[in-house]
Amino acid sequence: MDGQLALLFALTFVINLVGSLAYSVRIAGVRTLRIAVSLSLFNILLLVSRTANSFQAPLLAKRVESSLTATAESSVGDFRWLLAAASLATIAGAALTPMFQRLFTKAVNSFATDRSLSRLVLRLFSPAGVAAVREAVAVPSMKTAMASTRRPSIAMHVVVTNVLATAIWTVGVFASLYAAYLAPELRVTSSNLSGIINGLATILLFVVVDPHLSLITDDVVQGRTSEGVFRRAVVWMLGSRLLGTLLAQFLLVPAAMIIAALAGRL
Repeated sequence: MDGQLALLFALTFVINLVGSLAYSVRIAGVRTLRIAVSLSLFNILLLVSRTANSFQAPLLAKRVESSLTATAESSVGDFRWLLAAASLATIAGAALTPMFQRLFTKAVNSFATDRSLSRLVLRLFSPAGVAAVREAVAVPSMKTAMASTRRPSIAMHVVVTNVLATAIWTVGVFASLYAAYLAPELRVTSSNLSGIINGLATILLFVVVDPHLSLITDDVVQGRTSEGVFRRAVVWMLGSRLLGTLLAQFLLVPAAMIIAALAGRL
């Protein structure tokens, strides 16, 4: 792995890590009963993800442009590494969820009290903030995780949809860029098709997955169901997200072939 690929690996890791930690934000919102504030503060982390994505796309496109003389087989390894980064980031996000939701719960309560983002940031880097980070460190309980998988609290069609949507979203940009190796003369058209692919994944997430998870969140806040039910749903969502990133490995080449063929017919 060269330096440029290592940088792309790190950027892909950050993008997918933030996406995985989004579930713990919902847990913090449930615990504090401040869903809107939790999501608002999480938007700060989304800025980090968006910034990483803004660097990733042109760097990866430049790498493809510079290596078009190579064979497709020799270049597919780069995309395999980046898809592996997505899977590793999801695993890391799942492992960090207990710690992150505790920290985020404290951050939401602190912001609700002080009503100042600058004070919140300063407190994070203060000795008290460092101590809070140490106290929040927690290792996920395998016993709890296994119990959650045996008792699903979310509809299976939602879980399956999350797997498919995650796979499509993860492979979309990579497949469109890999299609440039299959049809170099159509590489600009192929890269622009990634928006359609990601749009399909976004529709699946917003129409099927997110509303169902939001209903469970509201049920917990309103006392109609327990926090344990919501936590089990989060475990299933993280597990299905991981399966989606793994499925993306198998979809990379077929998706690139379909994109290249579609670009030739436009």
